[in-house]
Amino acid sequence: MADQHVQNPAGTEPPTLPALRWDEPPEGPVLVLLDQTRLPAEEVELVCTDVPALVRAIQTLAVRGAPLLGIAGAYGVALAAVRGYDVEEAAELLERARPTAVNLGYGVRRAAAAYRVAVDKGADAEQAARATLSAAKGLHREDAEASARMAEHGLVLLEELLPGGGHRILTHCNTGALVSGGEGTAFAVALRAHRAGRLRRLWVDETRPLLQGARLTAYEAARTGMPYTLLTDNAAGSLFAAGEVDAVLIGADRIAADGSVANKVGSYPLAVLAKYHHVPFIVVAPTTTIDPSTPDGAAIEVEQRPGREVTEVTSPQLAVAGGVGGGLPVAPLGTQAYNPAFDVTPPDLVTAIVTEQGALSPVTGGGIAELCARSRQVTIS
Repeated sequence: MADQHVQNPAGTEPPTLPALRWDEPPEGPVLVLLDQTRLPAEEVELVCTDVPALVRAIQTLAVRGAPLLGIAGAYGVALAAVRGYDVEEAAELLERARPTAVNLGYGVRRAAAAYRVAVDKGADAEQAARATLSAAKGLHREDAEASARMAEHGLVLLEELLPGGGHRILTHCNTGALVSGGEGTAFAVALRAHRAGRLRRLWVDETRPLLQGARLTAYEAARTGMPYTLLTDNAAGSLFAAGEVDAVLIGADRIAADGSVANKVGSYPLAVLAKYHHVPFIVVAPTTTIDPSTPDGAAIEVEQRPGREVTEVTSPQLAVAGGVGGGLPVAPLGTQAYNPAFDVTPPDLVTAIVTEQGALSPVTGGGIAELCARSRQVTIS
């Protein structure tokens, strides 16, 4: 894995580099990722020539966000196939890279299934690789289409719940083009509202401990010209109390069969605040994020991240200035840290789940099952 192409992101022009792209230079096919750990200080692309490099990029959060992880996983399987590596081993490595985001496994399995089908039909290695890459590109395209439909359905729902426009939306973590084949999930809804002249303010939680809101959502909001304000996570309560939040929009990393939602840690407290203050709490995610095999929230495996992410403060600016990564200690040496990457919001705290198939409200197990069935019908047709 190597760095390639550095851009200065200063200013408010649209992002110049996609979050992920497949490339075929003379030396062989590669998967190219925008290194999200370096944002907003600079735009740097990572070039992955093999699956172990991609796994490292996933685990270090250079590439992140549920839908994009699915796309990356599919391309990773394709990379193994095209370069002649062991496809089954690659699929296993990728699927284990992060446990909570269900899209990662979905993308890996979809590409691996395309490879197996091609081989079973008598395809040679080159033909099977082409079929695998085609499956990955198909998933990439479908996710972009799903993003556009979620934005449309989400804005319709906002207009129904909050007629009159002037929406003040609070969001958590990062759910824009950096996590999607399109313009994102929850962020895409806010962006659609902005373009329609219906967004008054986007409140951006900084999202401790890795500051995906401050570093990434603010970066995307600034570049799209959205009116936004950054706040510390623990300031959200005062916003609600002051009547400054009209709706909460978040993404999801896994939605269980009963409608429980796993998302970036800090989402559940927002749901509790929203319920108390009678504010809609809306989850925006593609149907690929729904996992019918996970019965409820208690069955969702929550990834535990390294304690140093809490006991140290890291910054892309520090990495740029010093030439190497690292963090500044903010706790005594030896301090133990509790650092779950996600928390789980029960369905009775969720006003609606918006997918490319439409909005589901109230959120029930039966409604989730219907959404999944509808999605399968669309896929088959």
